[in-house]
Amino acid sequence: MTTARLFTVRLPVVAVLTVATVSILQTAVPAGAARQTAADAAQAVCGLAAAGVCAARARRRTGPPRRWRLALAVGLAGWSLIRVWWLVRDAVDPGRPAAAAVPDVGFLVLPACVLFALLITAAAVPRHGVLATRRDDVVLPIDSVLVAGSLLAVAWTALPRGWFDRIGADPVASVIVAVYPLADLFLATMAALLLATRPAVRHGGAPVWLAAAGMIAFGVSDVLRAVHSGGQVLPPAAVAGWLLGPLLLALAALQPPPDSDATHIVREGPAWPHLLLPYVPVIASGVVIAARTATGGQLTPFEVYLGWLGLGLVVARQMFTIVDNTMLLGRVSEGQRRLQHQAYHDPLTGLANRTLFRERLIRALDAPAPRPTALLFADLDDFKLINDSFGHATGDRLLREVARRLLDCVPPEDLVARLSGDEFAVLIEDRTADAERIGRCILAALREPVQLDGHAVAAGASIGMVTTGSAGAPATTDAVAAADALLRRADAAMYAGKRRGKGTLVAYAGGADGGPHADLPHLLARALSGAPADAGFEVVYQPIVRFSDGGTVAVEALARWTDPVHGPIDPDVFVTVAERIGLVTAIDDFVLDRACADAATLADAYGRPIDVHVNVSASRLGPQGLEGSISRALHRHGVRPSRLVIEITETRRIPDLARAAQAANRLRASGVRMALDDFGSGFNALAQLHSLPVDIVKLDATLTDVDVAPHQAAALCRSVLAICRDLNVAVVAEGIETPERADALADLGCRLGQGYLFGPPMRLAALPVTPAQRRRRVST
Repeated sequence: MTTARLFTVRLPVVAVLTVATVSILQTAVPAGAARQTAADAAQAVCGLAAAGVCAARARRRTGPPRRWRLALAVGLAGWSLIRVWWLVRDAVDPGRPAAAAVPDVGFLVLPACVLFALLITAAAVPRHGVLATRRDDVVLPIDSVLVAGSLLAVAWTALPRGWFDRIGADPVASVIVAVYPLADLFLATMAALLLATRPAVRHGGAPVWLAAAGMIAFGVSDVLRAVHSGGQVLPPAAVAGWLLGPLLLALAALQPPPDSDATHIVREGPAWPHLLLPYVPVIASGVVIAARTATGGQLTPFEVYLGWLGLGLVVARQMFTIVDNTMLLGRVSEGQRRLQHQAYHDPLTGLANRTLFRERLIRALDAPAPRPTALLFADLDDFKLINDSFGHATGDRLLREVARRLLDCVPPEDLVARLSGDEFAVLIEDRTADAERIGRCILAALREPVQLDGHAVAAGASIGMVTTGSAGAPATTDAVAAADALLRRADAAMYAGKRRGKGTLVAYAGGADGGPHADLPHLLARALSGAPADAGFEVVYQPIVRFSDGGTVAVEALARWTDPVHGPIDPDVFVTVAERIGLVTAIDDFVLDRACADAATLADAYGRPIDVHVNVSASRLGPQGLEGSISRALHRHGVRPSRLVIEITETRRIPDLARAAQAANRLRASGVRMALDDFGSGFNALAQLHSLPVDIVKLDATLTDVDVAPHQAAALCRSVLAICRDLNVAVVAEGIETPERADALADLGCRLGQGYLFGPPMRLAALPVTPAQRRRRVST
């Protein structure tokens, strides 16, 4: 039932029934014993009917909504049974006095059950913004007693003294009749506090305020009974609360549980009004009592008792608040510790992260007396291949195992960190002489295979080492700059190890010889920050020829870099570093623009327009940027799109194959052709050939050595050629270094080739020209 129906139908019906019953008792039933019997019977019927409604509704619910309805049913049944007992007494002793008796204690079953129901509701919908513990359920009754006692103190002080003297003289009866309204006041106050302090109760809180209204109705009649002259039959209007109260509790049971209404967002207000609310009545009662004593009035023993009770409850409440605050501060402190740990540690492996590692390194270098420091930089070999072969979950397990082995090799006083991905680092302070031993221990530990899902996986690594006080120490007094330089140089030493064959430990040697120890990431970032050509970058070209006549059909544009200080840098090295640090786009765009600019000169050199192949990292196919760069370069230099071939390199995995295919289709629609470079190695395989719109496949040199391994290589080559022929894809064989290999590939049906047999990558002016091409140039 909705709240709207409660107001439009059920509450009016309950009010009409109550008024009608009181009117009948007042007008149709004679005063005296008959009216008392009729009133008891009406109350018993109302109570039993309400108990039945609560029990019936409880059967349709589960959890807390069921339990609090059952509690109301039990309480109403107990209250009704006492009314039945009074009916029996009416029948046995029609002239009995109406004063309270000891069995009336049974009426307290109802307040106890209502208390239980409210506590169930409070536990089911805990207060937001505070500790959700059982102490919160204890504070609610304390606040209720505190507020109810304060209200009672105000009433005791404000009402005329003779009004309370009307309570009967019998001490037992007086206590019994006084307990009822006190219990009603306490429960009504608790319901009001629930509604005032818990927004989640206010949403769909009709059962709570109906329960509060019911207890107020009980309280009115209980107060009238307490102050009524003992032994006389109460007038019908005085018992209206005992008729209305059970019906209101029944209406509470008929309401849907709060969580069954339409979903609403409960917005929390500030917490301080909720905390101060219970103290408002205490302050008010204190003001009233202070005003009375200031005017010469004397406090009664009851008022003194209420004052001490209020003080004790305030102290108890503060104790709970202090405990809550202490626990809250403890949890906040624990949360801060967890956040700090998360900020400085890798969530996957539990090792220190880059931030903590860098701070420790800076602190070691920035000490008044700088401590000798060694840094090991480890990168797993072929981890991407493992990750792609077995999945990321398996890769994560491998990284955790690597972290464990690193910790086993490194003394606890040194710091082990995971810097990113498959990169790890070790910081060794004071004992730099132990750095090489620790590095070799790590290499040996990582060579041991790891069992992952039934597969033995070897997680080898390449390690770069740099120490302060050696040739690798940066010449700077700035600890931050020195730390960054050490990291870069350890990284460079690690890459030198990879170039030597992986699985090695290389110490940074420094120097300006352009050798394998150059500070590549730093040098490359500096070179590409401005004009690449000014920093030693240039483009060279290698011809692609026909096997049948040796005629050049295209050239491949390749980047070369000669650092002004360090000299030539191997292209495999700087391209790998550029992809790792996110600078490969700058190199790709430089080569693309220079190749388009040289297209006219190439056409003049060969006597006709010639195709130009440009390498592009696979990671750029799909994301925005590549298509715009190609369009701008073609338009700037007036090159026909059909003369440009984009070669997708094999060194990186295509991040989104579907988006890459869409981008490749758009490029082909504009006239640009697509090629897979180094097909059969790295990430360029049949999956890309199947998914991407490819015009040309360039066979990797490992598949074209038909003169060295004629049976196996020839079979593979023949299969790839057959597939490409069926797909109408041209094939270029790479790595052609001997005439025998060229002849063997031609016999297998391959028409085009590229390699040192036809010329190495050269500057534009040094490209070889065939006699036929030379004659053509002379004739023109």
